[in-house]
Amino acid sequence: MKNFFPGKLAFRIFISAAACLHICTFVSANARDTTANYFADKTLRYEDHYYVPNIKTAVLTPLQKNQSSDDQTDQSTFNALEPPILELNSDQQLVLSFDDLDADLKTYSYTIIHCTYKWEASNILVSQYLDGFADNPISDYRFSRVTLQRYTHYTVAFPNDGLKILASGNYILEVFTDNDETKICFTKRFLVFENKVTVDATVHPSSMVENRNFDQEVDFNINYTSQEITDPMAQIFPVILQNNRWDNAIYGLQPQFLKDQQLVFDYDNENNFKGGSEFRWFDTRSLRYQTERIQSIQKDSVPLYNVFLLPDERRTYKRYVNSDDINGKFLIKTNDGGTSDIDADYAWIHFLLPWDPPTDEGTMYVFGAFSDWQCKPDCKMTYNYILKGYEANIFLKQGYYNYEYVLMRPKETVCDDFFAEGMHSETENDYTVLVYFRKQGGWADQLVCVRRINSRVQ
Repeated sequence: MKNFFPGKLAFRIFISAAACLHICTFVSANARDTTANYFADKTLRYEDHYYVPNIKTAVLTPLQKNQSSDDQTDQSTFNALEPPILELNSDQQLVLSFDDLDADLKTYSYTIIHCTYKWEASNILVSQYLDGFADNPISDYRFSRVTLQRYTHYTVAFPNDGLKILASGNYILEVFTDNDETKICFTKRFLVFENKVTVDATVHPSSMVENRNFDQEVDFNINYTSQEITDPMAQIFPVILQNNRWDNAIYGLQPQFLKDQQLVFDYDNENNFKGGSEFRWFDTRSLRYQTERIQSIQKDSVPLYNVFLLPDERRTYKRYVNSDDINGKFLIKTNDGGTSDIDADYAWIHFLLPWDPPTDEGTMYVFGAFSDWQCKPDCKMTYNYILKGYEANIFLKQGYYNYEYVLMRPKETVCDDFFAEGMHSETENDYTVLVYFRKQGGWADQLVCVRRINSRVQ
């Protein structure tokens, strides 16, 4: 921070505001080609993915108990920070909401697809996992009211009278237009579980001495009594998630031994995650005043809000600092009045990470649940040789956001968040142990347990 004096900060605002004159509605000019290539591929992906540029802020969350699925209330009344997980044969529902920045009225529909535990299409009939219509309309829509960025907000809750889920496992929610599944708009992952086994789990610093200060180890036992489980070593498939991320999920663990209908997974290294650091944050729930992490808010140069965050700092070799976060998630919310679903505005969020000289090891990205835990083109950072740092401009709806900076190296599939953030075994993280089961001769992977734990509260 010492390298940034007021004159340079003011210059940063000036040149960024000037650049905003060249920003199109959805992507900045310097990322237009990359983003166009991203949306050009219409191949169905079994992951959270956008296929068209006009869709923003697609959120899939559990519906609160005692709330009607037809209740057009603020999204903040949903369990917005909870992952999209349902219990089979319960009265639970998920709520899907998303914005169409074209701000017109379209015919949207959705369907669901059963997947294997590795997120590939299951080789089972639709009638085996779905009771009702394969395609269902999304008819609940409202137009934004007082926003500079106009949009149409769509909402649907399921399961419902037209769609009931018959099997547990991994699912893809696919949304498309004009009753034509080839006109796919976006996909979202969700889980449906049933309780057939139980899991005992703990999180602690790594058993490996050299990694004890950096990694967190997830040990667990799977307890089963079901008569269907005749060969647990071959029928049971555990998956471990950190902060509900799928990009660094741990697959393929085999039990070390079996005792009294219990599978024991007590590894020293294979079940380790990088502890990371507590997430960075910014708060745009109000665009009328500046919160702690915001340097300035402008809307004069272009007819949209521009929020300039204070320059961040590199934390690679910093000591651990305890701070409250929401483990990479985000919450859509406006404190400026009205209902967050349709009164929250959009703004260009300007990030700056001082870094001199630039790295040649890979590409820097802004990363978190808002990016679907993916290194997306619109979250890619470019190097500013005048300010001697990496910067990015990302179009986001008002709310409270966690984020971090990551490096994606060439030919790698998992990003490196130690490069800019450091890693500490003291960091507070959420973990989920998922247990999948496949019957002998069966084709479907059932999700038979979801065990959630925290590195501090166990």
